[in-house]
Amino acid sequence: MTVGAGDDWGVAGDDTSPNLDDGEGWWQRAVVFGREHVAVVVVALVVGLVFAVMTFLHTRPQEVPLAPLDSPVAVVSEPAVAEPPVVTIKVHVLGAVRKPGVVALPDGSRVDDAIRAAGGLSAGADPAQLNLAAVLVDGAQIIIGTTKHPQGDIRTDGGTAGGAGGSGTGATSKLVNLNTASQAELESLPGIGPVTAQKILTWRTQHGRFSKIAELQEIDGIGPKTMAQLEPYVCV
Repeated sequence: MTVGAGDDWGVAGDDTSPNLDDGEGWWQRAVVFGREHVAVVVVALVVGLVFAVMTFLHTRPQEVPLAPLDSPVAVVSEPAVAEPPVVTIKVHVLGAVRKPGVVALPDGSRVDDAIRAAGGLSAGADPAQLNLAAVLVDGAQIIIGTTKHPQGDIRTDGGTAGGAGGSGTGATSKLVNLNTASQAELESLPGIGPVTAQKILTWRTQHGRFSKIAELQEIDGIGPKTMAQLEPYVCV
């Protein structure tokens, strides 16, 4: 019985031994199989990563340099607009101004502009009888009056006009010398009558002679307007 039982146990042990051996072989095979798959997966991941990097580098936008122009672009400039020339006129300003004489002004200037160009009004000036807003023309003559002789005038025709109390006879054929003229010669001057001619002679006797034509204005009765009439026809 003992032997039989032992034989039976031994037989049973013989039956289970192969099963243990088979279990160990399966585990070893499973481990080997798992390592091979891991290696395959790692290789696949590496290949995929490399492919992704290459794809990214090829698809990244690149800066393309502009091709140089074959020829410079011509810049078309607009034609310059020529400004119209400035037209000037010349007028003669005399009488009670600081710098009497001929002044140049832009066309369309007025009497007030001419007075400014002549240095402005002098002491004792009285331009109240002048139209300071009058538009001037080339060759005009402007006479500025004083408080003593306020008869200002604007002459545009180049002619002469008789003065107050005078009997002007118009233009003379030659210049009259104030230092040698006789009563009759003085009366031939525009704006000079017998009374004023006598005053000129009296002034000449008292002062010896005229050194300049402007001294005529020191004589009572000869204001800027009369002076403007006399100036073109007398000398010293």
